[in-house]
Amino acid sequence: MKRLASSAAIAALAIGIGSAASAESACLITKTDTNPFFVKMKEGATAKANELGIELKSYAGKVDGDSESQVAAIETCIADGAKGILLTASDTKGIVPAVQKAREAGLLVIALDTPLDPIDAADATFATDNFLAGELIGKWAAAALGDATADAKIAMLDLDVSQPTVDVLRDQGFLTGFGIDVKDPGKWGDEEDPRIVGNDLTQGNEEGGRKAMESLLAKDPMINVVYTINEPAAAGAYEALKAIGREKDVLIVSVDGGCPGVANVKDGVIGATSQQYPLLMASLGIEAIAAWAKDGTKPAPTPGKDFFDTGVSLVTDKPAEGVESIDTAKGTELCWG
Repeated sequence: MKRLASSAAIAALAIGIGSAASAESACLITKTDTNPFFVKMKEGATAKANELGIELKSYAGKVDGDSESQVAAIETCIADGAKGILLTASDTKGIVPAVQKAREAGLLVIALDTPLDPIDAADATFATDNFLAGELIGKWAAAALGDATADAKIAMLDLDVSQPTVDVLRDQGFLTGFGIDVKDPGKWGDEEDPRIVGNDLTQGNEEGGRKAMESLLAKDPMINVVYTINEPAAAGAYEALKAIGREKDVLIVSVDGGCPGVANVKDGVIGATSQQYPLLMASLGIEAIAAWAKDGTKPAPTPGKDFFDTGVSLVTDKPAEGVESIDTAKGTELCWG
């Protein structure tokens, strides 16, 4: 593991108020503090913490994939005597030793959005069913293409080389929904279906999405289906397609459900997106830490699952038979960011 950040760097990461942790304090550690998804997550956690009288300190990596800063933040939360940590991990395997250290110190660690690997490395996980989120957009894309699915040319715009769980689950869910057999469901990129042009990395942002799309278009300029890990990456992919005059004849699907993404569905930039609910994840996480601080109660998973499912809805204005969805009017009511 890389050398931990200096004390000054750790201090710079903290966004919370005050320096001394109270008997009821908590930490929120997100992948970045700029992605609208994590901004909304912080809003939800902050509002619920204020309501329950919990001191909240927030930390974030410099960019998506910055696990070193997240490990440093965990160390700070342990030293401050926090009662619990809400964590969206950039490296879902690499961060496990730091999480284990926090749990051994008596902190409740809840993974938000992105399950750890293994999932039981955290005390609990509050998340979208990310496989289902991917499966919904895969089914929608297959239905939209109809018989043309047999000749599809698919670009897979993933997140990071470390393949965090959320990245794998959405990717593999999409392929399953589209009707493509996955080889190892625990990783992406090993499929042999000739319809897959390739996988490329986006880091979950618009610039990364544009570059990844350009790279895959260089391999096959006739790509007609684009899966993206999230809506910022989808926006970048659209710009790359627009630059070559192909923005009108390519299906782009994504996951997030933020207000800019829903607007892009309404405008035809994205065909369909799976909407998730970060404010709910974060507020439930703070409630769980409060319960843990009060009497040691741990949250229970959704029956039949190994995590607490915070829900997902497919958003599209072009509904497909057999795929349940909501339109962009409803998606706008429920969106965030």
